[in-house]
Amino acid sequence: MSKIPKRLKAAAAAATATALVALPLTLMSTGASAAPTHVDNPYAGATQYVNPTWSASVEAAAGRAGDATLAAKMRAIKNQPTAVWMDRISAIAGNADGNGLKFHLDQALAQKQGSTPIVFNVVIYDLPGRDCYALASNGELPATDAGMARYKTEYIDPIAALLGDPKYQDIRISATIEPDSLPNLITNSSEAACQQAAPYYREGVKYALDKLHAIPNVYTYIDAAHGGWLGWPSNAAPAAKLFADVARTTQAGLASVDGFVTNTANSTPLVEPFLTSPTLQVGGNPVKSSSFYEWNDDFDEIDWTAHLHSLLVAEGFPASTGMLIDTSRNGWGGSARPTAVSTSTTLNTYVDQSRVDKRVHRGAWCNPLGAGIGERPQATPSGYASSHLDAFVWIKPPGESDGASSEIPNDQGKRFDRMCDPTFVSPKLANQLTGATPNAPLAGQWFEAQFRTLVQNAYPVISTTNPTTPPPTTPPPTTPPPTSAGACAVKYTANGWNTGFTGSIRITNTGGSALNTWRLTFSFPSGQQVTQGWSATWSQSGSAVTAANAAWNGTLAAGASVDIGFNGSHSGTNTAPTAFSLNGQACSVS
Repeated sequence: MSKIPKRLKAAAAAATATALVALPLTLMSTGASAAPTHVDNPYAGATQYVNPTWSASVEAAAGRAGDATLAAKMRAIKNQPTAVWMDRISAIAGNADGNGLKFHLDQALAQKQGSTPIVFNVVIYDLPGRDCYALASNGELPATDAGMARYKTEYIDPIAALLGDPKYQDIRISATIEPDSLPNLITNSSEAACQQAAPYYREGVKYALDKLHAIPNVYTYIDAAHGGWLGWPSNAAPAAKLFADVARTTQAGLASVDGFVTNTANSTPLVEPFLTSPTLQVGGNPVKSSSFYEWNDDFDEIDWTAHLHSLLVAEGFPASTGMLIDTSRNGWGGSARPTAVSTSTTLNTYVDQSRVDKRVHRGAWCNPLGAGIGERPQATPSGYASSHLDAFVWIKPPGESDGASSEIPNDQGKRFDRMCDPTFVSPKLANQLTGATPNAPLAGQWFEAQFRTLVQNAYPVISTTNPTTPPPTTPPPTTPPPTSAGACAVKYTANGWNTGFTGSIRITNTGGSALNTWRLTFSFPSGQQVTQGWSATWSQSGSAVTAANAAWNGTLAAGASVDIGFNGSHSGTNTAPTAFSLNGQACSVS
């Protein structure tokens, strides 16, 4: 029997009543565009958005790798899709740490290829009293009525307004809803901060679901922690009930939720290949009773998603509810990865020698040493029918820090959590060192040392001969420009602050024939420096700047335009360039 999309099911109850009401005149207008169809699995048959800012960070890391093989592996994944995090109010418009939501939506439109759907992954992450248990990702809004009011009017409402713009109705927007929030209410309810935050978590998630569900091309996935957090029976069933209880408070009830996403920013393996039975007896005790698993049956995310899905259906969610697994840092490859099951008859030795997860404890969550990139993003992964997977996704972009390993002053509300300190012996980890990577920056900021580790330990191993997504084929800056050339026009704008600025460039092919590749060159008149770019491969030598096309935007039809941009630094003077050339031919400038 074919699956019925959950929103069509929800709408069926109102169908009879709707048929008895005259259609509004606005819907009968011949100029009105039809709302996009809300499908059961938005990832099926679709591409996913590649964040050019993250790609630029990966390319820069490859340039500093100092190892040709490692650099090639980095470049082989730089065009993989990753989510965009709205981790504070200023992220909506854009701030010093990155471009705003509109920028990314516009880029997603530019990446859309013909009639093939594209999925834009975005993370909603700014609840009052955010992350009430782990200090590293505390947020800017207090768990108060005033904080809730700001969350609604200054955060969710502007995001919903942007996502609901008809300009973006052909983008399938997948929203991960508030990582770590509701799960904290299951396991950390004894903490005073979580007790204070609890009503705001419920109210905030409800408000976000109400606003986002109302937009037909938005798909909502509630964060559901991971198997090493909620897998115990005493946690799993209450979690499913809490998810259902919160969903039922929304205007659309359970239909306001398209699915659930697990393992966000976590490193619990997708599969433990040599530990397949939690009840297997070793040394007279079941494997699940080992020190590492502590009576938790869910050894991996395939176990957890299957377990959770069955509980959700029992709570009333439709069987078509989809699951996502974040595989961005749960590969656990490298030389330490076991190749066979242990032959030991001592339980803990058997488990330690057989498990691919090499953390000292499953609670070691912050920048864990030895972790690796997992499965590459893909839709409807086969072989896991019980898990009801919509996709493997990279919600936490590889290379972004989980939290600072020491105190770093900031205006984001993020604090120093000793779980990110590699010198800390944690009582929560059975009095062991945290195993965190040293010298980590604030949560969400680029952490190149960990990125190198994730690439080196990736499992499946990253292929450099036939990568899943081929690296850009743009010629390096030292290669002579392509022979194809045509008339061109350039519009340059810049928005500056202190000693930084963002530059935006629109290139238009005003010639009579298409360009198959393009390379823009110009010079900065005041010593400005490009620090990070997107939608092109950027390089700079002295004052001379080159921007060569990316893999996906090399073809520029006659009359067509392409938008590229960069972040830069200046020393107090930020005079705009006055001359631009495309493929060696001078362009008109406006």
